[in-house]
Amino acid sequence: MILEEKFTLNNGVAIPKLALGTWMVDNDDVSEAVQEAIKLGYRHIDTAQAYQNEEGVGKGIKASGIDRKELFITTKLAAEEKTYDDAKKAINESFKKLDVDYIDLMIIHSPQPWNDFRGGNYDEGNLEAWKALEEFYEAGKIKAIGLSNFEQSDIENILNNGHVKPAVNQILVHIGKTPSELIEFAQENDILTEGYSPLGHGVLMDHETVKEMADKYNVSVAQLAIRYSLQLGVLPLPKTTKSKHMLNNADVDFEISEEDMTTLKNVEEIKDYGDANQMPVFQ
Repeated sequence: MILEEKFTLNNGVAIPKLALGTWMVDNDDVSEAVQEAIKLGYRHIDTAQAYQNEEGVGKGIKASGIDRKELFITTKLAAEEKTYDDAKKAINESFKKLDVDYIDLMIIHSPQPWNDFRGGNYDEGNLEAWKALEEFYEAGKIKAIGLSNFEQSDIENILNNGHVKPAVNQILVHIGKTPSELIEFAQENDILTEGYSPLGHGVLMDHETVKEMADKYNVSVAQLAIRYSLQLGVLPLPKTTKSKHMLNNADVDFEISEEDMTTLKNVEEIKDYGDANQMPVFQ
C-alpha cells in the first residue's frame, strides 16, 4: 500500500511517498483534516509559512496521539525571506507554531518573492536563506532541506555555492504539465521531485482524455493522476479535507502501462486553469 512506501532522500532520510497537502486549508480547519489523515494511515503532512496554518497542523499532530517519530512533517520558508537573519527568525517561528522539537523537511518556498515571481535575480538572497537552513540541518533540528518552485539555474546556484545538497525540489507536476527536463535534471543530481497539485487545480477532473484513461483502468481521475506522478518518480501532494478523498487518493495500487504513460505525458499542456477557485498555479 502506497501509504507504507517511502523514497530515500540523498542524505538517507526516508520520506513517505504520498503526502497530505494543506494549501488553502484554513488554520481553524486543518487540525481536523490532519487528524483524519493520520487516522487513515497518512504519515506525511505538507504545510508552509505562507499557508498560515502551521499552528493548526501542529495541533492536529499533537491531537492524533501518534508518536512524533512516526510522522514526516514538511514546511516551507516564506518566499520573501531572502536574508540570513530574516530566514533564521522565520525558521524559529515555524518551530513555535508547529510546536515540534524537529522538522523533517524544510524548503525555500520560491526562488523569488511572490510579488516578483519569475522576476528579478535573487541568487544571493537564496544563498542567505539556504545558509540559515543549513545551520538548522547541521544542528539536527531539521532532518532534510530543499527547494520549491526552483528552475534549473536556481538549483545550480545552490548546488554550486551551498554546502548541503538540496534533498527535494517541490514543483507543479500533473498530467498536462510535466516539466520532464527539470525532473530529469533533479534525478541526475539525486534530488527528489515533489509534485503539488497532481489534479491540476481540479482541471483534470473534466479532461476527456484523462477521464477515458481512468475509465480504462477502472479508477478515479484522482487515482490515475496520483499514480502518474508516482510512476514519474515524483512524490505527489494531493490536497483534501475529506476523508473519502483521502482514502481514494491512497488507493493507487495499480500500474499504468508504458504506452499509456507516454500518452499521458503527451497530453497537450494545460495553460488555462480557468478560475480554479482563483488559485495561482504555484503553491
